[in-house]
Amino acid sequence: MSDPDTETGYVLDRQVGFLLRRATQRHLAIFSSHIDDLTPTQFTALAQLCVLGRASQNALGRATAMDGATIKGVMDRLRRRGLVSAAPDEDDQRRLLLVPTEAGRALLARRLPAARATTEETLAPLDAAERALLLDLLARLG
Repeated sequence: MSDPDTETGYVLDRQVGFLLRRATQRHLAIFSSHIDDLTPTQFTALAQLCVLGRASQNALGRATAMDGATIKGVMDRLRRRGLVSAAPDEDDQRRLLLVPTEAGRALLARRLPAARATTEETLAPLDAAERALLLDLLARLG
């Protein structure tokens, strides 16, 4: 841990943003070591779409905390890979509904054990009570 700057009293490695970024970098490295054929955002979108069954791009973006540009790019890449398809909404022909394909569902099913291992490895330095507390606190911040 660094000493505070004598003039400002600011200690970078005790700031929430810095610590969250370091934890995120660690988690992403672990994710990449377990899952090399989907990015974390692609995995998130595909997993949530499989839970929802079908969703508009806007609804999926909200459900995954991704902005419009990000979810569009993610969906474009997943559609090109044949993991997601789009069809007009029966109730509103102007809106497209995204649906995971069988290939998308199968890929997700194969990657879920690796995703669970990623979570386990990310949280490994913590005991069970600390894990539960961390997850609760992060949910409150979000």
